Amino acid sequence: MHVAILNAGTGWHTDQLGRALAERGHTGRVLPYEGLLARLGTGRGVVRGLSVGTDEILDADAVLARIIPSGSLEQMIYRVDALHWIEERGVPVMNSPKALERSVDKFYTTALLQEAGLSTPETVVCEGTAEAMAAVLAMGDVVIKPIFGSMGHGMVRVSDPDVAFRVVRSLEQLRIVFYVQRTVDHGGRDVRVLVIGGRVLGAIERRAPEGQWRTNVSLGGSAQPFELPTSWEQLALQATAAMGADYAGVDLLQSRDGTVFVLEVNAVPGWQGLQQATGIDVAGAIVECLAERVRASAAPVDRIAELPA
Repeated sequence: MHVAILNAGTGWHTDQLGRALAERGHTGRVLPYEGLLARLGTGRGVVRGLSVGTDEILDADAVLARIIPSGSLEQMIYRVDALHWIEERGVPVMNSPKALERSVDKFYTTALLQEAGLSTPETVVCEGTAEAMAAVLAMGDVVIKPIFGSMGHGMVRVSDPDVAFRVVRSLEQLRIVFYVQRTVDHGGRDVRVLVIGGRVLGAIERRAPEGQWRTNVSLGGSAQPFELPTSWEQLALQATAAMGADYAGVDLLQSRDGTVFVLEVNAVPGWQGLQQATGIDVAGAIVECLAERVRASAAPVDRIAELPA
């Protein structure tokens, strides 16, 4: 199969995917979202082609949708709409644009996890500074997060009301949506679980650097292999299913009282820390899952089975 890898750029992860494709007899090419070009026809006005440069996206057997670069609201909507259109034309997209839309928005993710019956930390999402400050005062120790974002960037932990007020007023100038979440006392550790194709591929325990509270490996946290209890595996599988994702990184957080919270589901996960800690060929598993998707989409449908008796 030939795979178009849409990404914000090249790097370690795209190199790994290219290597895994080649080892399995497939081909792939990394293409930038910014280069998406839709050609509109006359008459009914349908899109006749969608390309990046000379690469016709609809000629690919599948699309791997990786990190969508930041941009204006119009740019972001156009890029996701393009993924929807590709998928609707019968080209498998992994992860699907629906899964990306669900997981990129922390409000949407948390709401869906709660609806799925999974434990999430107490959270208030609002636009008003008064409501945000009321949430801070009610919870005491909170983490204020950007509603869009990853790898721990942009998060602020506050417990002092005066400091919180200055943080909230500063963020107000940026016209952000406040995502205020009660801090979970987790002893400086959490667990990242990688789910691919409806099964848990592996997990790592991440520990925050001395004196820090964020466990992200990209911010200096350490990682080691972690043997998941069966109940934790089910939490990760349920969380991934709630997003409708083919593969995802699920962050689990155990409080000191034993409660296991699902903190986040990332449908465009990085896996360098997990691969280095476990030796698992993550890119290979992603490619094999995508190949299965392609085979399933190409399988003929038995229409006779659908006829009434």
